[in-house]
Amino acid sequence: MNTGIKSDPDCLFCRWVAERKAVEALGAVVAFDDGFPVTDGHLLIMPRRHARDWFAMTEAELRDSETLIRILADAIKQNDAAVTGFNIGTNIGRSAGQTVFHAHVHLIPRRDGDCDNPKGGVRGVIDGRRGYGSIAA
Repeated sequence: MNTGIKSDPDCLFCRWVAERKAVEALGAVVAFDDGFPVTDGHLLIMPRRHARDWFAMTEAELRDSETLIRILADAIKQNDAAVTGFNIGTNIGRSAGQTVFHAHVHLIPRRDGDCDNPKGGVRGVIDGRRGYGSIAA
């Protein structure tokens, strides 16, 4: 079936889009459960169209992804009172940890106590760099 959406038959996420495995959709983007979730409720938001990374997304895809992220975060908080925060991020390029080269944004629900010391959040992508040294909280 030709949907008119540019896809890559070798791309895992393009196959997910074609198989209609999305848990939610909005305009130019869809959301899927992460295959290797960091926490319960970890989702991936991505364009329907094959785009290599976040920088290759169109304005419409970026706008729709932002809107869908807000909708999903609200739904997650309504369904799970233990969720007290979120990490939202994307990996762009192999050196940044990207393993599937189809643009996607991680929406990771966080709960108090889900790790020993969350201070610094996404700064933890480089071992030993999450903290702020002697800077007071």
